[in-house]
Amino acid sequence: MASLTARTFVLIPGAWMGGWVWEEVATHLRKQGHTVHTPTLAGLQAGNHLPSNSIRLATHVDEIADLLDAEDLRGAVLVGHSYSGLIAGQVADRRPERVSHTVFVEAFLPQDGRSLIDDWSDDSAAREQEIADIHAHGGTWAAPIAGPNTEADLSADQRAWLASRFVDHPGQTVTDPAQMGRPVETLSATYIASLPDDTEPLPRRVATLQSEPSWTVERIRAGHWPMVSYPAAIAAMIAAAATRSSR
Repeated sequence: MASLTARTFVLIPGAWMGGWVWEEVATHLRKQGHTVHTPTLAGLQAGNHLPSNSIRLATHVDEIADLLDAEDLRGAVLVGHSYSGLIAGQVADRRPERVSHTVFVEAFLPQDGRSLIDDWSDDSAAREQEIADIHAHGGTWAAPIAGPNTEADLSADQRAWLASRFVDHPGQTVTDPAQMGRPVETLSATYIASLPDDTEPLPRRVATLQSEPSWTVERIRAGHWPMVSYPAAIAAMIAAAATRSSR
């Protein structure tokens, strides 16, 4: 069924993944009449041979901003998952004339001067270990092959599918600080938090967004990859979020 108001969505994959991770969600949105872009960021293509130190956080931000410009998109809805929340938020900040709403799916939120690793853990030793692991792995953030096995909402086939397609992630993209001209709280945005049950508290920073007039915070009972475990539900939540656009 076609949507009464067709939108343009840019679904940005998180760490270790390409645009393929969004394809089921994209299919649901396209059936509703929406236009959907599912880019794969530099260094995340299967068989990629680019030097990891040539890809920075700004590289990925520029890629998505350039996509908006090249397609002359207006009123686009950016969707970021996990790592790519940093990308979506920075692009929305830089291209307000092209982005109407931003959706963060279980995502990191950009804060000027802070990197993903800065917000990786409250434990400084854990953050330092991640950085050491990146250096030890040739400057890349090693793919968590066993990571999907901890997610109860994924089927065995889905876990195997993710693990088989993950690639190592350019390390400097997660150690480079974000650059924001205005706080992320000023964006028109929706945060979708993946939580195991309704009693689980929201992450501290996400909880504070509930008081921001231009933000909506929602929950889905899922693990870290809800676009894989519940693609129809995530598509519906993203489509609904687009109706909250500030433009």
